[in-house]
Amino acid sequence: MPETIALIDYGAGNLRSVENALKAAGGNPTVTADPDLVARADRIVLPGVGAFAACMAGLSAIEGMVEAMNGAVHGRGAPFLGVCVGMQLLADAGLEHGRTAGLGWIGGDVRLMTPGPDFKVPHMGWNDVVPTRDHALIVPGEAYYLHSYIFDVADPADRLATTDHGGAITAAVGRGNIVGAQFHPEKSQAYGLAFLARFLTWKP
Repeated sequence: MPETIALIDYGAGNLRSVENALKAAGGNPTVTADPDLVARADRIVLPGVGAFAACMAGLSAIEGMVEAMNGAVHGRGAPFLGVCVGMQLLADAGLEHGRTAGLGWIGGDVRLMTPGPDFKVPHMGWNDVVPTRDHALIVPGEAYYLHSYIFDVADPADRLATTDHGGAITAAVGRGNIVGAQFHPEKSQAYGLAFLARFLTWKP
């Protein structure tokens, strides 16, 4: 029986491009705002672009969705992937326009990057993915980034990869069956499709 891959629809702007990339990587995602389906799903993907607070509000506005995610990911151990702001929502809080609580799955805060003389904000375009420890999903390469906020993880062990934009910043996070990518696999061509293909077969 084929796996159910729940791609959570909470109004994120990159939903359809992530859906198409998952299909191109060999998956058959179900775009859903149904907490019951998410609670039963074999794998869960949370996309996201835009402001942390708006995305968290959109996710929280779907009655039972956060509870379903917690049950599936923490209760059953379903593999989970967060993309861009979907990764940032794993944090304790986002610091855009005040402090907004996140899911709290991976400790740390999401803060605005400070521009410097040799780099601009937002961080936009192709840049390296540099693994910081061994992980089944993360390999060296180049991926596409577009973000102004960065995830400062509380525990360095939760950082899976960095990239260099005015210094090392978080490119991927993970703990157990949870992985988040700051880069956009749906825009990262061969590297991104290979990353998604690894997620689709990952058995944490």
